[in-house]
Amino acid sequence: MKKLLKILSNRFVMVGISILLQVVLLMLVILKFNSYFVFFYAICILISIGAVLYIVNKNINPEYKIAWIIPIMLFPIFGGLFYLLFGGNQLSRHEIAKMSHVFQREAEAYPIEHPVLDKLAQENIEAGNQARYISKFTYSPVFEHTSTEFLPSGEAKFTRMLEELRKAEHFIFLEYFIIENGVMWDSILEILEEKAAQGVDVRLIYDDMGCLFTLPYNYYQQMEEKGIQCQTFNRFIPMLSSKFNNRDHRKICVIDGWVGFTGGVNLADEYINEYEKHGHWRDAAILLKGDAVWELTVMFLSMWDYIVGENDRLADFAPTRYCPHQIENDGYVVPFGDTPLDHEIVGETVYMNLINKAKKYIYINTPYLIIDNEMTTALCNAAKQGVDVRIMTPHVPDKKIVYALTRSYYNVLVENGVKIYEYTPGFNHAKTFVVDDEYGVVGTINLDFRSLYLHFECAVWMYRSSCVKHIKEDFLKTLEQCQKITLSQCHNINGFQRLGRAILRVFAPLM
Repeated sequence: MKKLLKILSNRFVMVGISILLQVVLLMLVILKFNSYFVFFYAICILISIGAVLYIVNKNINPEYKIAWIIPIMLFPIFGGLFYLLFGGNQLSRHEIAKMSHVFQREAEAYPIEHPVLDKLAQENIEAGNQARYISKFTYSPVFEHTSTEFLPSGEAKFTRMLEELRKAEHFIFLEYFIIENGVMWDSILEILEEKAAQGVDVRLIYDDMGCLFTLPYNYYQQMEEKGIQCQTFNRFIPMLSSKFNNRDHRKICVIDGWVGFTGGVNLADEYINEYEKHGHWRDAAILLKGDAVWELTVMFLSMWDYIVGENDRLADFAPTRYCPHQIENDGYVVPFGDTPLDHEIVGETVYMNLINKAKKYIYINTPYLIIDNEMTTALCNAAKQGVDVRIMTPHVPDKKIVYALTRSYYNVLVENGVKIYEYTPGFNHAKTFVVDDEYGVVGTINLDFRSLYLHFECAVWMYRSSCVKHIKEDFLKTLEQCQKITLSQCHNINGFQRLGRAILRVFAPLM
């Protein structure tokens, strides 16, 4: 009986049962009113027609439109209803209004003048234009006086993070998509408890959907008992709803306002290879020190204030307040956030700008390669012009369907000269771009529709920072552990695989 109660009280089981009950209830309602089936059918058809018309006229990616129109037309009775339940990619109007207020505060946090941006534009007009775009749509100015340190693995990030957390004297902000008890999180939590006891302002945000299977229900209460202020983003309620499309996929750590981390590494043991979940886990992160950490701080406080409904005084957390000295210049640095609520695909546009401006090479790390026609065309055109375009993906998948979908893009890319490499020891979770020994991006943004269109994300854009060279060196070194995908491999698949991949491509925007 105790074992049964333990199983039934498991969060995953409770969620599954709740959703199943909702589906059963919906079916019972339909059966109960089967005598009115003609009217029900007519209403559903009208809803489906309305949904199709709405989708066609909506200003969204055409591939996303096709991915919804096909199932609605195939299943007109439930297609429109299904779109009403899951087709949205936004929070409620009330929540969007709250977030708009936060955006306004972000805009007010920065000066109208951009002297560093003007200086960059004078040095390189193309770099200045790219930075100007990011500044305009994310409210993040271009920063100097910032050091950059590339961390080529989860283990490297973990080591440096522990070192910096132990030095914290004033505040620690953590915002992560996944947290799971184990060596990594337990070690960090021990320091957080110690610092909170010393009076350090310790705050934690985790995505409730991302931690659905890794943390117990109401874990935030356990953190509060330890003196750690804790909030969950988009708290999961087991209901059929589209609100869970929008997830906080960011990974941010800010210490005393002038030390900051971001990148692909979550706070769980597979990210530091304490155990092999999908072979050897390869990842990447970046450590910033200096003025640019201010943007990571503002991103965190914006999310915190959105969830809590408070208005922290941003100036209290400025990097210059606690930084012991001014950091020397290390190129130009622009940390930026990407949100699904502003109707601007910042992450994809930043990547596209780098691809379209590349002259010598583009080296890309991504765990998923599920891209739209525009990015596919841009990568192919760059390769056709003689740019050395290389993309590194995993060889061991974490999600088999998504992996098959990633491989479905290989053929057209390889045919047009793009070089694709699979990381044979395991799973490549790094998200980096490096271009022409000048530009680099390290962050949380995957090359898939969900990351580019639906999630809250963040990254760091750099121009002529020392970090850029290290990103390139790490990429080239890792190629020694990869297998290059040939055109014959792309063609050498059976009919069932070919059909399966073709079907998956149609619904790629929904995955």
